[in-house]
Amino acid sequence: MKQYFRQIFTSIWSVLIGMKITFKHMFTPAVTIQYPDVRLKLPERARNRLYVNMDDCIGCDQCSMACPVSCIDIVTAKAMPTEDLGMTSTGQKKRLWVTTFDIDIAKCCYCGLCVYPCPTECIKMTDVYEFSEFNRENLVYNYATVTEAEVVVIKENAAVMEREAAAKKAAAAAAAAAAKAAAPAVPVPAAAKPAAPAAAKPADPAPPTTPPAQS
Repeated sequence: MKQYFRQIFTSIWSVLIGMKITFKHMFTPAVTIQYPDVRLKLPERARNRLYVNMDDCIGCDQCSMACPVSCIDIVTAKAMPTEDLGMTSTGQKKRLWVTTFDIDIAKCCYCGLCVYPCPTECIKMTDVYEFSEFNRENLVYNYATVTEAEVVVIKENAAVMEREAAAKKAAAAAAAAAAKAAAPAVPVPAAAKPAAPAAAKPADPAPPTTPPAQS
């Protein structure tokens, strides 16, 4: 009989322990945030949607190489020697046209690994977390500032530069080959024969010995 009531008491006590937190919150005023009218303040280092300041981008492709899910696509083209693309806010000269800078935020894992390698700090993670879309294609953000017409001109100029550089390289190689062919052949001196070893000089004969006089 004692065992029976002891088990009943243990069961009730276990339920009371489990409901302790529930009973505590039953008499605590509600603190529910009325989202979206009220929003919690995010920490300063929150990692959410990416942002790129194209004025500081030099097209180094460091962020794309650091991305573990390959959600960043960058295409660049060399600028003409006469073109001045300006300077970044860090004082670095821009030498490449960034014709494509796409980020597929649907594939982004918000690791932040793309932010740290950037030498000009042009890419960063913001606190914007409300960017849901019905169409997944709308989650591909295009940050490039050049138009399609400008991209065509840039690619044509880059192709011209490549052809000119290839022609100069070929001309230099041909000139070097012609100079090598026109140079007189320098006779190669024959290898000197090793000198014959000198004959050993015979040793001088020993002087005759005088026999002792007989008495």
